[in-house]
Amino acid sequence: MKDQLIIFDTTLRDGEQSPGASMTRDEKVRIARQLERMRVDVIEAGFAAASNGDFEAVRSVAEAIKESTVCSLARANEVDIRRSGEAIRPAARSRIHTFIATSPIHMEKKLRMSPEQVVEQAVKAVHWAREYTDDVEFSAEDAGRSELDFLCRIFEEVIKAGATTLNVPDTVGYNVPEQYAATLRQLIERVPNSDKVVWSVHCHNDLGLAVANSLAAVMSGARQVECTINGLGERAGNASLEEIVMAVHTRGDVFPVETRIDTTQIVPASKLVSQVTGYTVQPNKAIVGANAFAHESGIHQDGVLKHRETYEIMRAEDVGWGANKLVLGKHSGRNAFRARLQDLGIEIGSEEHLNVAFARFKELADKKHEIFDEDLNALMRDESVTPEAEHFRLVATRFHSETGETPQAEITLTIGGREESTCAEGSGPVDAAFKAIEAIVDSGSELLLFSVNAITTGTDAQGEVTVRLSRDGRVMDGQGADTDIIVASAKAYLNALNKLQSTATRLNPQV
Repeated sequence: MKDQLIIFDTTLRDGEQSPGASMTRDEKVRIARQLERMRVDVIEAGFAAASNGDFEAVRSVAEAIKESTVCSLARANEVDIRRSGEAIRPAARSRIHTFIATSPIHMEKKLRMSPEQVVEQAVKAVHWAREYTDDVEFSAEDAGRSELDFLCRIFEEVIKAGATTLNVPDTVGYNVPEQYAATLRQLIERVPNSDKVVWSVHCHNDLGLAVANSLAAVMSGARQVECTINGLGERAGNASLEEIVMAVHTRGDVFPVETRIDTTQIVPASKLVSQVTGYTVQPNKAIVGANAFAHESGIHQDGVLKHRETYEIMRAEDVGWGANKLVLGKHSGRNAFRARLQDLGIEIGSEEHLNVAFARFKELADKKHEIFDEDLNALMRDESVTPEAEHFRLVATRFHSETGETPQAEITLTIGGREESTCAEGSGPVDAAFKAIEAIVDSGSELLLFSVNAITTGTDAQGEVTVRLSRDGRVMDGQGADTDIIVASAKAYLNALNKLQSTATRLNPQV
């Protein structure tokens, strides 16, 4: 019998630390439900002490998820841990994940604590966490640059205090596979009672080695891997869940472990996370990229036609490609609409909310013949924005663009319920639309990113636009979708402005 490799997904916490990728509470719940459908073992729902919004998001995930363990991150202090304990209280299965830095540079320059003080604080943190749950994970932040003797010492003490999972994160993506594997091997050999805990790894991709380091650690005895959908995460991102899972699944002859993951849910999860965060997946991304199972070379095409395994080591359908079939059209009824939303993990609160969403669906169905799951996800993402959160709202647009003439955009908005209109010129209709919006709102924001992606195929496909704005040190992504790409652009710009308008603050510990 092979050991089980625990898949710990931190898309909702570490993934959210990607610039502009913050999620609403409802978006976190939707992604969490998809992760549960995929049979992820542990879902790190967020950092409950960061803000009231984060606390409510973690609590909402804890209430919604029944099969997976729901986890909250906490620094090694009493306030953070008690906040996390309250947030995860409704969960059927709960975990507190507490951490403190252990590398010399972090202890001296960031914490300004002695090694003895760090050990003492770590032990206290585990004791506090044990008041709320028997499932306590301890992370030695920046373990990849920590001294081995000190790691052995602190891990020994937190095991005595009641930690059940020990995480050895390569926080800054500094390690290489052989070195990292040796570190795990020595820790397991040297730490007393190491067989009483689960050893975990959390690798960052700064050198492009997050997956390689994680898998090397598995070969040395790690039995939990912390990862994210699409490799999302701060800086260069985290180890990619889909790559970890499919490496273990495909190379069962090499790895002494297996996962519980339903691999057919990988592509739907990837698409959902991409749509919610606005982070598109590169076409040549392993497993979930659009080209992952495409063959251009004539030699490759000939081989695949004769026998698939000549050039394919996995089946596209095994990871969920082709799973999102045509589901709805203009003649579909309310019950079919509601049922498909439920299949996608989208909750409809009230009958009134359903009526509004269904009316928007019918409007979309009049514009495009075939409605796909991706269309519904985009539709309901826009629908999930509450009136209170929509300080700026698009009312009407009018665009003019022709060869030899300067493009113009006329925009009508409501600002806190007050309607205003203006017209502006630009180098193109999108530029004109953005200038018209700024002429009304005067936000002082800087445009960092403008990205367009077709949600599905065909000339009638909805265009999905991502806009990244920066103001006063805050960075927010906005998304908008429409069959008219200029309208989608205006929606995305306003969505980003509404997020910047929010006064919620965030703390972003990096583990």
